[in-house]
Order: sequence, then C-alpha cells, then structure tokens
Amino acid sequence: MPQPPLLVIAGVSGSGKSTVGAQLATALGVEFLDADDLHPASNVSKMAAGQALSDDDRWPWLAAVGAALDAASATGLVVACSALKRSYRRALLAAAPDTHFVLLDGSRELLAERLGGRHDHFMPSTLLDSQLATLEPLAPDEPGVTVSIERTPTEIVEQIAGTLGH
Repeated sequence: MPQPPLLVIAGVSGSGKSTVGAQLATALGVEFLDADDLHPASNVSKMAAGQALSDDDRWPWLAAVGAALDAASATGLVVACSALKRSYRRALLAAAPDTHFVLLDGSRELLAERLGGRHDHFMPSTLLDSQLATLEPLAPDEPGVTVSIERTPTEIVEQIAGTLGH
C-alpha cells in the first residue's frame, strides 16, 4: 500500500493555496491544514499592518508547520504554506523528509486581481510584490512540481492528483 501523501501547496498570497489544498486533501482522503493558522499573533499583526515578515519571524512558524507534517507522516496531510524560499522548503524537509511540494504559479496581474477581490484575509495585496521578490522557484533537485493557476481549482486539483497517481 502506498504511503499517504505529505504535500505542501506553496506559492504567494492569492495563488489559491488554501482553495486547492482543501480540495486536494478531500480528493486524496487526507487532512488539510492551512499553515496560516499556525502563525503566532505577532506575525499576523505584522502582516495585517502591511509589513513583510523577516526570516526571524518565519523560522518558528516553519518549525510548527514541519512538526505538523512530521506528526502526519502515517496518515498523510496537505498543507497550504507559502514556502517561498528554498531554505524554507529545506527546513520543512528536515522535519518531514517525505514531503513533496506543489508550487502554484501565476502572473502578477492574475495574482493582484485575485487579491483585490479578497476582503476577509489578513494579508494585504500591498505585500504581493514583496512575496514575488522573495519567491524562489522549485529547483530540479527539490521534490515537487510547479503548476499553473490559469485554470479552475478543480482542474488544478485533477492535474495534481494525476501527477501523484491518484
């Protein structure tokens, strides 16, 4: 029997991590976790005020995300987590080595349009350029795939599930 998947749906704010991640978790029959829920209140306050997080802000949060992935290694888990830098993804892999990444990728224009339509999220659209500047594409030696967000969430989930053999 194949091992349950440990997946991080990565990308900048507005790429659809939570929407795609929740649908993918349902399709795969595993739990879903939005890593935003693991941010300490200080990080949420900082982002809500339009301030980008520093690496020092992110390391404790990434440790919590990695611990959640590790704890779910027997049951599987899909996590929506920006994981913008290779070093962040390495930290998650150090905690849970069987993790794979799905980087959701789209144009700045599409991302800005999506963020402009969101009114219930602490991450302001003004931080999009900061996130895009921070984003490091998946390298060939990283476990994962990059997927375009130019389609519907259902089509994206079907593509990812197909890539995983589900």
